[in-house]
Amino acid sequence: MLIRIGYKIKKFLLGKQGNDGIIFKLVVYGLLISIGFVYVYPILFMISQSFKSLDDLLDPTVQWLPKSLHMDNFFKAWVVLDFMKSFGASLLNSVLPALAQTISCALVGYGFAKFAFPGKNVMFALILMTFIIPVQVVMIPLFLLFQQYGMLGSPLPFVIPALFAGGIKSALFILIYTQFFRTIPKSLEESAQLDGAGALKTFFRIILPISVPAIVVVFLFSLVWHWNETYTTSLYLGDSMSTLPVMLQQFDLSFSQNYSSSQVSGQKVNINESIKLAGTVLIILPLLILYLFAQKWFVEVVDKTGITGE
Repeated sequence: MLIRIGYKIKKFLLGKQGNDGIIFKLVVYGLLISIGFVYVYPILFMISQSFKSLDDLLDPTVQWLPKSLHMDNFFKAWVVLDFMKSFGASLLNSVLPALAQTISCALVGYGFAKFAFPGKNVMFALILMTFIIPVQVVMIPLFLLFQQYGMLGSPLPFVIPALFAGGIKSALFILIYTQFFRTIPKSLEESAQLDGAGALKTFFRIILPISVPAIVVVFLFSLVWHWNETYTTSLYLGDSMSTLPVMLQQFDLSFSQNYSSSQVSGQKVNINESIKLAGTVLIILPLLILYLFAQKWFVEVVDKTGITGE
């Protein structure tokens, strides 16, 4: 009787295999909640602070929940960022390169995954090595090259390399595609060849339609990295256009130009932490919405490639 009770208690705490009991679940859920909190905490803090008025910021009793939602922070940040103009520049300098990179890297990854040619392994290793080379090493030669061809001040310095499977993080995208295409059964391609389809027709008609998870993940990663890029964007675009992250870098100066000399309700307007964080929320909001609709594809591509991205 005691043995049976002890067995039931052990089964309840540890489970049948030792990995499905209450203790195991508590440990796993505890780790997941802790890790999730580390990532979510900065976002929650930023959103909470962005709605605070200056009085709430100075009040030590107000921690997470402001006394009232101070929407004026977002109105000021919208003006300082020149949001619509900067948003259009951000889309132009991130969506176009992301689309080009998604297509070109897919072709290269398919070639490495499905074809055998001399020097394949060496070439693949060299491509992966470019992932660890800091962009600062090649920044000056690229700037001089783009200047010589008259591409500065436009999205071309980002679009042209992306068309040829180059640009930001292309090596990682080629690796993702290569690993994903290797999981596709070869019988699908053989069936297409029996029907008279060539390599390109097989790729566009058979492979791409079933590779939506990898395509979405690569496009999102490329879009986010191009969106967040500030150093090369400032270097290549100059004063011709400013993206949202670049405007955020100049937030204090832009705010002083817009508000320091003006008065609202008879009082001088000064910048504070809530207005800065409101501007940050406006910048990351499009990316958060994009991730919200595309999150289901991340699990599938990670399961098939074993790559988690950054």
